[in-house]
Amino acid sequence: MNARALILIALLAVPNAVAADAPLARTEAGAVRGLTADGVDRFLGIPFAAPPVGDLRWRPPAPAAAWSGERPAITYGADCAQKPFIGDDAPLATIPAEDCLFLNVWRPAGAAGKSLPVMVWIHGGGFVNGGTSPAIYDGSQMARDGVVVVSANHRLGRFGFFAHPALTAEAAGGPTVNFGFMDQIAALRWVAANIASFGGDPSNVTIFGESAGGESVNVLLTTPLAAGLFHKAIAMSGGGRNTLLPSPGFKEGEAIGTLFARNQGIEGSGPEALAALRALPAERLVGNLNLATLGGTKDYSGPVMGVQSMPDEPLALMRAGKAARVPYMVGATSDDGWHEGGSKEDVLSRFGPLREEAARIYDPNGTDTAEKVGHRVSGDAIFIEPARATARAMATLGVPVYHYRFSYVAERMRDRWPGTPHAKELPFVFDHVLPRYGSRTTSADLAMAPRLRAYWTHFAKTGVPAPAGDPAAPLFTVGQEKLIDFSNDGPVVTPDPLRARLDLTERRLDGRP
Repeated sequence: MNARALILIALLAVPNAVAADAPLARTEAGAVRGLTADGVDRFLGIPFAAPPVGDLRWRPPAPAAAWSGERPAITYGADCAQKPFIGDDAPLATIPAEDCLFLNVWRPAGAAGKSLPVMVWIHGGGFVNGGTSPAIYDGSQMARDGVVVVSANHRLGRFGFFAHPALTAEAAGGPTVNFGFMDQIAALRWVAANIASFGGDPSNVTIFGESAGGESVNVLLTTPLAAGLFHKAIAMSGGGRNTLLPSPGFKEGEAIGTLFARNQGIEGSGPEALAALRALPAERLVGNLNLATLGGTKDYSGPVMGVQSMPDEPLALMRAGKAARVPYMVGATSDDGWHEGGSKEDVLSRFGPLREEAARIYDPNGTDTAEKVGHRVSGDAIFIEPARATARAMATLGVPVYHYRFSYVAERMRDRWPGTPHAKELPFVFDHVLPRYGSRTTSADLAMAPRLRAYWTHFAKTGVPAPAGDPAAPLFTVGQEKLIDFSNDGPVVTPDPLRARLDLTERRLDGRP
């Protein structure tokens, strides 16, 4: 284990006390005192909103209460309430809780008084898992590139995404249902109001997220509630079509919430029902819900469309011109799916009248297993084709767009993985390969991470992913749709090698023959 990994572990064990000469920053709610290690200032566990508990459960985030004196900011606040699952690529370092609206800031040591670009991270986890405490999300390596990094929690599961007629009545036309998205917006408002005190430039904010975090980026691009709060966006395996985590409409969302209430013995749609729901122990809301059980859960809606925070599918809104005009970087990993079950014929039959063409493209020799074919088909439909579709839609709006594919496979995993699985780019983007791969990490992996990191931070600084020493990502234009592939041989500018597959998947998803 090297010095960097030891520092990350040590930071989690620091007692709740700080030295008088540790870095200090002042927020609207009060002063926070962080710590400096390895050339980076860290401020951890800063509340950006009031605890969303009791009567604040299922309400838009309220301002954090002010404090007097200096608040130690040296340990992560609790990640949001959830049931962790075995095998998580980003295991939590806290005990999850309902009181969880905390954020973290990393900056180059001594950056106070500067005006550095800001990068705001939105974690993934299917909107039911995840948080800001995992070691691979530590922002210190990115901060060394001269940016200020912020990561913020948002409510998950039924705490973050819950519709019910009683809540609709209480909101009286105001924002409701997608409280997790409202938390993300509240964090961005906190950044706008406070980040200058940390050496960040509130007029140069890049949002970036992966999986559900990438979907959140696309939602924030297309909701009027987030207008003006960021200036660039990076969507990593974030879908854009309603295929990643299919969102119900508002009325269906209410019906799902009503089913959950009934399963808890709560009937009705008046204030009494809402009071009973708010009185439920947090454990009852979490239940057995996590990424491993999500597909079989009938009384959880996830994000709901048809409300202010998510008016429609992001791709549909982009195609309609209802998206923020900001530079946009978007992509996915090369093997970004999973087999959803069934035989090979079941998989190919999803293409309907395009079934024979699908067989030729996805299984040209007729010898691949159902699992392999299903993996490709789901990855294309959920992540890879939607990344291209959103790139096209945003390019049509006249904003700079950069399309990438991450196909680098950790060196000692190449005999197991035919391509890069979902979320496996994260240790490289954050340049924390060791916490993920440990003793299997190779010198090639360690060399790739800072190169990839530099594309992300250079985009945040300039709006163009073109770090020194590596090829610039090509500007994506409809008709000349080159991308940059972060391959085993390094970054390569290339036409899309999956174009035939994606063209067919696009026809299927758009309902075209």
